[in-house]
Amino acid sequence: MIKFEQVAFGYRSGRLFDGLDLDLRQGAIYGLLGKNGAGKSTLLKLMTGLLFPRSGEITVLGRVPQRREPGFLSQVFFLPEEFDLPRMTMAQYARVYGCFYPNFSQEQLTALLAEFEVPVAQNLHQMSFGQKKKAAIAFAIACNTPLLLMDEPTNGLDIPSKGAFRRIIAAAADSGRTIVISTHQVRDLDQLIDAVVVLDSSEILLNATTREVAQRLQFTHLNETDEALYAEQTIHGRWGVRLNPTAEESPIDMELLFNAALANRQTFKNLFNR
Repeated sequence: MIKFEQVAFGYRSGRLFDGLDLDLRQGAIYGLLGKNGAGKSTLLKLMTGLLFPRSGEITVLGRVPQRREPGFLSQVFFLPEEFDLPRMTMAQYARVYGCFYPNFSQEQLTALLAEFEVPVAQNLHQMSFGQKKKAAIAFAIACNTPLLLMDEPTNGLDIPSKGAFRRIIAAAADSGRTIVISTHQVRDLDQLIDAVVVLDSSEILLNATTREVAQRLQFTHLNETDEALYAEQTIHGRWGVRLNPTAEESPIDMELLFNAALANRQTFKNLFNR
């Protein structure tokens, strides 16, 4: 589905990726986690052909993204973190832009806007940032592209809207559709994704399914003397991540997982990127 082979990329300020390898499978909801400035947005733009690698090869849906072929663009939707919407209603927007996506569904868009409580008749330019974000998410999903890339989609959403987002993404996923959600707000992806990629300092520290994570790591309450890859003191005691010798699965805490990966770079690469 998505394959990076020895990809190098950098801006004028310096090289960001050097020899990056990445392989994402079809039909999964990926969480792309990383600190601000880790290169998450750049990675998504390389996938869509908005940026070109200096060297190496990138293939997405069996095509080379940087060629920007119409047959490729109609199968990929990229929702950036920041965007502008024109002075028109969503109904007008859908008529103008929906035709570029063969599987676009007006019926689905209407249902999604209703679930997000976005007024159909309001001018997009006059909406609040949160309402614009929900309208853009609804349109992105209604395009029904095989690949959907979303950069920080929950930024600007209130708590009820984040809940609606999780329900909508879960319902939109099917065996043939791949969704990549980039975020540094890792809690927003709890119980939503089925695969996770952790990017830090231009390296892939982790690329695994959530089942693989749950089998190899244990997320649990710890005694003061218990060894752990990473631990935090909370009002409910000491919680952390440790190796899982029994492979008995426990619920994954995305924030603990992310912090553990940053604190144990080589251990995580050895565990998951063999």
